[in-house]
Amino acid sequence: MGFGMSDMPLLSAILGELIFLVLLWTAWVSRREGEPQASVRLGLISITVLVVFLLPIFLPMGVGRWLATLLVLAVIVGALVFLFPFPGGGLIRLGEPVPGVDERDVMFSRATLVPGTERFDEYYRSHPHLRGPDDGFRAEPGLLSPDSAHFHREGFAAADAAFWTIELLRPFVEGGESGWEEGDPSESPTEKDGTPDQTATKLGGEVVREGAEKGRVSRDPAEMSRFLKEWTLKMGAHSVGITALRAHHLYTTVGRGPEYGSPVELDHTFAMALTVEMDKEMVDRAPKSPTAMESALQYLRGGVMAVQVADLIRRLGYSARAHVDGHYRVICPLVAKDAGLGEFGRMGLLMTPRLGPRVRIAVVTTNLPLSVDEPAPDPTVVDFCSRCKKCAECCPSRAISFEEPQEDGNGVLRWRIDHEACFTLWGRLGTDCARCMAVCPYSHPDNAMHSLVRWGIRRNALLRSAALAMDDALYGRRPQPREELEWMRFTESEAKLERKNTRE
Repeated sequence: MGFGMSDMPLLSAILGELIFLVLLWTAWVSRREGEPQASVRLGLISITVLVVFLLPIFLPMGVGRWLATLLVLAVIVGALVFLFPFPGGGLIRLGEPVPGVDERDVMFSRATLVPGTERFDEYYRSHPHLRGPDDGFRAEPGLLSPDSAHFHREGFAAADAAFWTIELLRPFVEGGESGWEEGDPSESPTEKDGTPDQTATKLGGEVVREGAEKGRVSRDPAEMSRFLKEWTLKMGAHSVGITALRAHHLYTTVGRGPEYGSPVELDHTFAMALTVEMDKEMVDRAPKSPTAMESALQYLRGGVMAVQVADLIRRLGYSARAHVDGHYRVICPLVAKDAGLGEFGRMGLLMTPRLGPRVRIAVVTTNLPLSVDEPAPDPTVVDFCSRCKKCAECCPSRAISFEEPQEDGNGVLRWRIDHEACFTLWGRLGTDCARCMAVCPYSHPDNAMHSLVRWGIRRNALLRSAALAMDDALYGRRPQPREELEWMRFTESEAKLERKNTRE
């Protein structure tokens, strides 16, 4: 049976119904994501598409055939254009960082300096150009302060409790009393009165405890890497990658804690980076208190995983260190990038393939022989960020550049962030803002609908432009923060009263 022009209206109707169902599904997904505006607009688009593709059936024969033919051809051409691999020319690749970052120069380290102390005076004698900007952020109420703009007593208390718990991890990042030191033959703390712990497990027929007491357990690097990755994912990590530890991963000097000012000495050869997901529902309330709660919680979750993995490695007889919030010796995003977990975007954060910047990172370094991942650079992220600029438009502090990547003082091509402006806003709001993270198109939930879009924009430059236009149309060019979570809602008068009572 042949297919002719007379059948084109029917084919148009079938295609229209299929597209209608797909768009209706996307509208339903958007409704479930808590995006009513996108859901309504997708619903209207789906109805419009259905009407247009059904129209040829009701038009006079000749007109209907030609319109149906045009619609069918438009679908075929559109599918070929957008699905055919076309990465685009002239894609920019950001430069590789150079060693030499002093942690004392990081905003978080400078924020710990206390005016009137010898350390404070010594730092600003060496860095007089930073005194003015830093005095600016010190004039603000500060993170989690009751005088800040988004003060929420319970929310700030929850965030502070998470950061306090992270601080409790500090004695164990390099191995506390519960950890096995490299080649340490001492009795395990889980043994009592010389009785062997009955929970010692076997891997490949060898008892881990016995191997640790002898010094080291030998494993094929690929097998060991797979074991550590799978176990870390089991603990709740979103992604895990391994890289050789490189010079630009390391800070040169410790900038926080009791070892402030000491040179960073880390005799490790490998680094394992892990990411944990920040909840989209919480991030979408940025820059209000839920974002501070979620940020602190995920720093804690990532830190606990890193401490456990480091201790696990030490029990196998190797040296390991966990790098968690406030206790870093490495620059975690650089490690994560080289471990294949993402690329850097306009906002300066690691852009992961499935969650964009909506992650927190922790790292474990070790001398345990591991198999490193070979990251496949994805210049389409930089290309998309060059086109998008939504984070720059929505940044309340104007800390994100609208320009193309520029060379820094070391000749490295990258986007530069005004860290002083960003941190000053944090002190004013009382939270770590995260507005850029909330509006980023890559931050949409990791589901089939958004994964399909992410797959397309990695393959096709035209689809990158189309996806950005659609994101603006559905979610808005400057999307506003969502309303406060129901279980955290305070009236304005209650919030003012809580702020007053907390100050008193």
